[in-house]
Amino acid sequence: MHFGERIKELRESQGLLQRQLAANLEIDTPMFSKIERGERNAKREQVIALAKFLNVSEDELLTIWLSDKIIDNVRDETAALAALKHAEQELKKKSK
Repeated sequence: MHFGERIKELRESQGLLQRQLAANLEIDTPMFSKIERGERNAKREQVIALAKFLNVSEDELLTIWLSDKIIDNVRDETAALAALKHAEQELKKKSK
């Protein structure tokens, strides 16, 4: 699931309008609509604000948001999966 899809799912399940979330983020409704459709990337601060407003885990939304960013950067690379596996190994080493 992509970030925009998850935001839309959460928004609709809570009976909220796009303009309500847009106002919370201090952006216009068309800009929020683009984020929800995946045509525009949210900023990290916006992801955190959305998590609070929608009463969901910040980690959940940040994980999906970061995943989308990674996919955008590697989607056309033939070595994408190998690079991701390598990056995972490197991250594991650094977290020890």
